[in-house]
Amino acid sequence: MTEGAGTPEGDLPDGLTAAEAGMWQAFRNGSVYDLSSGDTVVDDPHGGHPWGEERTVRARIICWLLLDGPPALAGRVSSLKLVGVRITDAVDLAGGTVVPYVELRGCRFDREVRLPEARFTTVRMVDCAVPRLEAARVHTEGDLHLPRCRFHNGVRLTDAHIGTDLMLNQAIVYRDRSGRSIAADGITVGQDLQAEMLEAHGELSLRGASIGVSLSLRGARLVNPYTRLALNAPQLTVGRTLYLTPAGIGSPLLSGRTPARGTRIQRFACQGGVRLDDGRFGDAVDLERARFTFTDDQELSLRRIQTPELRFLGEQPERGGVVMSGARIVNLMDRADAWPGPGRLHMGGFTYENLVPRGPFPLEMRLEWVAAATAEYTPEPYELLATVLRAGGEDEDAREVLLAKQRRRRETLPLAAKLWGYVQDWTVAYGYRPGRAAVWMAVLWAAGSVAFANAAPPPLKGGEHPTWDPALFTLDLLLPVIDLGQVGFWQLSGGWQWLSAAMILLGWILATTVAAGATRLLRRS
Repeated sequence: MTEGAGTPEGDLPDGLTAAEAGMWQAFRNGSVYDLSSGDTVVDDPHGGHPWGEERTVRARIICWLLLDGPPALAGRVSSLKLVGVRITDAVDLAGGTVVPYVELRGCRFDREVRLPEARFTTVRMVDCAVPRLEAARVHTEGDLHLPRCRFHNGVRLTDAHIGTDLMLNQAIVYRDRSGRSIAADGITVGQDLQAEMLEAHGELSLRGASIGVSLSLRGARLVNPYTRLALNAPQLTVGRTLYLTPAGIGSPLLSGRTPARGTRIQRFACQGGVRLDDGRFGDAVDLERARFTFTDDQELSLRRIQTPELRFLGEQPERGGVVMSGARIVNLMDRADAWPGPGRLHMGGFTYENLVPRGPFPLEMRLEWVAAATAEYTPEPYELLATVLRAGGEDEDAREVLLAKQRRRRETLPLAAKLWGYVQDWTVAYGYRPGRAAVWMAVLWAAGSVAFANAAPPPLKGGEHPTWDPALFTLDLLLPVIDLGQVGFWQLSGGWQWLSAAMILLGWILATTVAAGATRLLRRS
């Protein structure tokens, strides 16, 4: 009897080995076919201990079962459930439709698994050793689970469609010939993509991927010293949250849980650039305690992302940069020590609506944060920060921000305008501290009154002058618009004439700076 022909119920095809015959019967029965020895060292699929013929099946027999297998026994559902089995040759199900449930645990594949354009219900490969998984455009109605598997030449899931969850928890993936560990550009996952504690050596590529609920890389370690990017995911869409956060080591349920107190945790760590440009995230991007290791030309790129909340709470990268240009955030949750210094932070066009600092973040440090992001003066970051502070009821801090903006702008002006800027700053702080005007007026008025008390100038015309009043005369000099009936009736000479001219000049300067500041404040309000 040939393999391509059907087999009568209860019969076995010719040429099967004992291990394959047992697998055939277990498939019809829907039961687990376990060929493990019970010795954890021997049964380790990633170890070097050889597995003999008693644990070996051919890939073509597996393909035969999945594509054109025998009917299930009465009252049973056929399924392929293998434990501790070695599979020789390449498993090639390209373009096929597989109806039975597939679950392989602790198995060892001699050659790659090819699933491009194949259709499955659910596939689970747990703790298996696989040279390579080639599954471009694969389609599953349910889950694709690959936890704790090791792939020595990469995984390809380009344009795959996973009906519910894709799980890569604790998997170890090495790069392929193109330098990618996991190539999943254009993948669609109906619910969660869990890659917690993943270890990827090479670029993890998720360009244009769409994740229905959450993408979790809790505790993952991405290492790519070969090319510029370790995580390349522009135009990524996540229905809820992207987690680049710690995971509890040894916890039976890693996903979605905060590790209990005392639990040893593993942070998300990335050695290589991260690109999340143009991403859309329904709830948040969470970088709590994330650790990034960059070279000078690498960066965490969040250009034009949109998310209700960004939790920028990772470690400050020692090298490289952070780019927020064009990003649109509602709530920015951050720490003062999470941001890189001057020249390594870029925020052109970055907008946010609320600031939610975690820990101390005084205004002086927030102003340093803005200055670090603007190598050349631009008003927008200062104005945005002032708007957000004012909306939060911090009017005094908002004025301080706008004052810092004017001082930063002053450094870009020509000498004459710069000197005028210093005058405005010293007198009324560009109008943002109007109380200074009253102080200066009081000081000049008092000084002038004391000085002119010793003047006693003669009148210009006898009988046509008011009574000499030094205080009122000084005030009349200082107020350039209001006439108090003192100036113009007295004959001043020498130093008194120079003093009166100085008072008039100072009055005009004070009035001009107050008017400029008031205009600026009215414009802002």
